[in-house]
Amino acid sequence: METRERNDIFRVMGDDVAIGQADIRSRRFLLPKRIVWMQGDVKNSEVLLEEREQQISLGATNPCIMQNAEGRKSSILLDYGVEIHGGIRLLAWQDSTGNGAKVRIRFGESVSEAMAEPGGATNATNDHARRDMLVEVGSMSMSQIGETGFRFVRVDLEEDEAVLTLKSICAVLVYKDVPYRGSFSCSDSLLNRIWDVGAYTVHLNMQEYIWDGIKRDRLVWIGDMHPEMMTVSAVFGEDSSVEKSLDLIRKETPLPGWMNTMASYSMWYAIIVYDWYLRTGKKEFLEKQKDYLKGLSDQLSEYIDENGKDTVTKGRFLDWPSVGKDKVVDAGVQALHVMAVRSLIKIFEVLHEAQYAEKCKADLARLESCPQEYEDSKQAAALLVMAGLKDASAVYEDILKKGGAKGMSTFMGYYILTAMAMAGDYENCLKCIREYWGGMLKLGATTFWEDFDVDWMENASRIDELPEEGKVDVHASYGGYCYKGHRHSFCHGWASGVTPWLSENVLGIKILEPGCKKVKIEPHLGDLEWAKGTYPTPYGEIFVSHVKKADGSIESRVEVPEGVCWE
Repeated sequence: METRERNDIFRVMGDDVAIGQADIRSRRFLLPKRIVWMQGDVKNSEVLLEEREQQISLGATNPCIMQNAEGRKSSILLDYGVEIHGGIRLLAWQDSTGNGAKVRIRFGESVSEAMAEPGGATNATNDHARRDMLVEVGSMSMSQIGETGFRFVRVDLEEDEAVLTLKSICAVLVYKDVPYRGSFSCSDSLLNRIWDVGAYTVHLNMQEYIWDGIKRDRLVWIGDMHPEMMTVSAVFGEDSSVEKSLDLIRKETPLPGWMNTMASYSMWYAIIVYDWYLRTGKKEFLEKQKDYLKGLSDQLSEYIDENGKDTVTKGRFLDWPSVGKDKVVDAGVQALHVMAVRSLIKIFEVLHEAQYAEKCKADLARLESCPQEYEDSKQAAALLVMAGLKDASAVYEDILKKGGAKGMSTFMGYYILTAMAMAGDYENCLKCIREYWGGMLKLGATTFWEDFDVDWMENASRIDELPEEGKVDVHASYGGYCYKGHRHSFCHGWASGVTPWLSENVLGIKILEPGCKKVKIEPHLGDLEWAKGTYPTPYGEIFVSHVKKADGSIESRVEVPEGVCWE
């Protein structure tokens, strides 16, 4: 059979060129939606809001002109309307210096961050991705600048007596172009918006790998990835970024190391591996992880004392609000250890590793025998309920229902809501969702944050406006540990757990068998009049529609693809 020679750009480049991996992401240009602020001499700035050809030319037609004179610096702050991942493309016609005008670019997830100086109490940093930089822009130039997470961009012309004529400053959205196979809508528009924002938050972090945040922590933090994986499954279905991330962290963490240096994150890894298998049904994926999981199982067994207590001393991390609360962390890590061992049992049974499955069952019995107390922590209480170590109804009455959204955690939100749902009060779950995730939206968020406390809303300025005098600048004022001040990530995938929770509990879609071959449809509308949506499976999308009747009962319509059965 005749074979054709390769006829593409790489053939023309020649065999001496070393070709790396393809970038699977797409790029789109976005126009600024509004000008938030200007200072100095900036003329014709409104043209920056207009769609123009993304090609520079000789003639400067209707330009925006930034001019510095008499010691006055010209500056402009642009709002692109929504948080994105990427940078900007600045098209300049003329630079009066002839050597490249020096321009300072500041990216911000909030107006406050884009206006901030580095360091100091507000801690505006350049960690992980440069968000504050000095660049030179020449005549007839098309400059691609930055790759970070942002919504706002401030541009300052730095040199005295300089003039810069601009054609456009478009944002460049860098993203993975995949369809939203899952969907959710109901009689409450706020909940619809919350589901969408959770999905979008993870989409931005779903690059070649699953990142924690698009501005800061552009890393694979495997423990943080569990709620992101759940969101990916509920919105996009199977995506290569999940398995690439799991493979990466496994290869980069040879035993006896703990993933991301934390024992609890190695526990999360085991939980994620099984939960991903449950959604995809890919036994070959489990086979790739088998040897590592056997070694991890042996290692975890060594950290159970005679009383059944987890004894790991390195990397006992639950979430940031729990730091310094030793008994709370102990309870949470004990629950994670139980959940990880349960996942390992299921994995070894699928892989016919009977000896390891039995060893894990013995470990589980030891761990379950050790009593735990959650003190004032909804996070630890929720995990103990999900691990089967505490009764859902008793814990709900004792702590979970108290204070509304107070004590909620962005990372642990999915688990707190799930434990509350296990106690049966779905109406209160929806109330907490509106208060907590809706609270971020009220402050101007378009993606969900690394951390949030409903008390932050008191006397707070919106993040999409210049901070008002006498009000609290939320981004600059709050946060601690690694997320102090402007270092706080405003697009953090672990905060998206509300999205899969709504699909699983309001739409009522629960997976019973690996690969979604069997699912349970049990809707819980709470105070909603109706809800409908889709859930992706390897066989296609499940569609459900639920309507509350006058007597309180629910009338449902369910469509499942061939290969999926439901009860």
